[in-house]
Amino acid sequence: MGGRQLASKWLKTEALLTDPKVAPYIPQTRSMSQGNLQSMLGMYDFVVVKPVVGGGGYGVLKISRTGGGYSITRSSQTYHFDSFSSMFSGFRKLKVRRTYLIQQGIHLAQINGRPIDYRVKYVKTDQQWVTTAMVGRLARSGLFVTNLCKGGNLLKGRDGLRRSLPNISSKAKIKEMRSLTRRCTAILERRFPGIGELGFDYGLDSGGNIWIFEVNTRPQ
Repeated sequence: MGGRQLASKWLKTEALLTDPKVAPYIPQTRSMSQGNLQSMLGMYDFVVVKPVVGGGGYGVLKISRTGGGYSITRSSQTYHFDSFSSMFSGFRKLKVRRTYLIQQGIHLAQINGRPIDYRVKYVKTDQQWVTTAMVGRLARSGLFVTNLCKGGNLLKGRDGLRRSLPNISSKAKIKEMRSLTRRCTAILERRFPGIGELGFDYGLDSGGNIWIFEVNTRPQ
């Protein structure tokens, strides 16, 4: 089955939200509109906006409520605006020509001030799903996205967990991520028969809660 059919982040998010055990792990996600952006920024101090189709951190922006206004961060550049409407027109200039979605911003656990997230690669071989990799991706200093093409560093998943959340059992978190991966894969396989390789992007916030940021059907 072609990966194109599954490229939309919406389709996969909707499938996962149908499971009440998985839904709490998914950040609040809405389609991009002026009204949705305004209400999401009312609920969260920052949101991440990203193209519905595309990967590698392409076109991803972070929009924050700041003391007296709003800011938009694109890679390491931040632009400040004093009103919602000026920020929204700024967003329209900075965005790429794609359909966007808005995702609740998560304060990721950090190592020396650099956010870290995790990629779990799950592959089907001989009718069995196996984990082929679980790595931590440390953002380059000053960036909020961890994508390696943006200069992040790779480290073992367990080391990343230990160093970013020293007071939380890394063993327990790995176990939770593994069972979440199995559960999500079963949902996606029922909904989209024929998938054979998945890449799960997980983040842990500073309290140690796991969040599912994205599931890639053609993981890099």
